[in-house]
Amino acid sequence: MKIIVVAVGQRQPPWANTAVDEYLSRLPAEFKVECKLVKAESRSGDVPLARVLNAEAVRIRAAVPHGARLIALDERGKDWTTQQLADQLQRWKDAADEVAFAIGGADGLDAAFKQEAHMLLRLSNMTLPHALARVLLAEQLYRAASILAGHPYHRA
Repeated sequence: MKIIVVAVGQRQPPWANTAVDEYLSRLPAEFKVECKLVKAESRSGDVPLARVLNAEAVRIRAAVPHGARLIALDERGKDWTTQQLADQLQRWKDAADEVAFAIGGADGLDAAFKQEAHMLLRLSNMTLPHALARVLLAEQLYRAASILAGHPYHRA
């Protein structure tokens, strides 16, 4: 199963890169995860927020493979448990779906882009810095894969 994580923002703190790389390296071979970072739109001058979000959405769309199931991470999204994520990963894997998770920039994701997504998913009720959101998503993908493999990493 191929999973693509597309995130707005080209620079992450080194600790975040290390953590994401560590969790993704632990995934079993049947889960291939690719991270794509896209450039955040400049907010200089009086550029309207809608234009900023639209420009970022264009970049995200370009990074998502055609036909991939698009999951937009958003504070108003579904609130899943790790078990629910694992169950859904299994269904996507069984259906041979390619899945793309989109993480917006500092101002989130474009409203039209969110409507195009197959679903909205929330990582936390708390506001997370984007680098930490990437780490949390990578860890949860690893934990969900561990559940599917019956690995003791996950303890309910």
